Amino acid sequence: MLEIRDTALSVDEVLGAVADHAAGGTALFIGTVREQDEGRQVSSLSYSAHPSAETELRRVAEKVAADFPVTALAAVHRIGDLELGDLAVIVAVACPHRAEAFAASRRLIDDLKHEVPIWKNQLFADGSAEWVGAGQES
Repeated sequence: MLEIRDTALSVDEVLGAVADHAAGGTALFIGTVREQDEGRQVSSLSYSAHPSAETELRRVAEKVAADFPVTALAAVHRIGDLELGDLAVIVAVACPHRAEAFAASRRLIDDLKHEVPIWKNQLFADGSAEWVGAGQES
């Protein structure tokens, strides 16, 4: 499961996608909309993605799967308008052992955030806004 979607994300759906009896460890990361960013109060945000985003997500996932003994992986990122507490991204990786699952999951979320063309427009309580995009930590 590798998707960019404009509907709510489901942890159960992602965990179901990586369920594998060969895996001894499954690592899950859930990114949520937080209320503050660098000391500034966030009121809401909106994600948008380039049409190539799913292709790039697949490329990132394939590289992780090639570099680690992955039995299954999934990554889903939401686009559109999100409110505080909403799920923005979920990644899960199943591997034979926990250390591999943790390392592969970390790499998957880090590479997704740095290489997949998804942009975040944060709206702050003071009325200002800020764009954050691929190649920047968010």
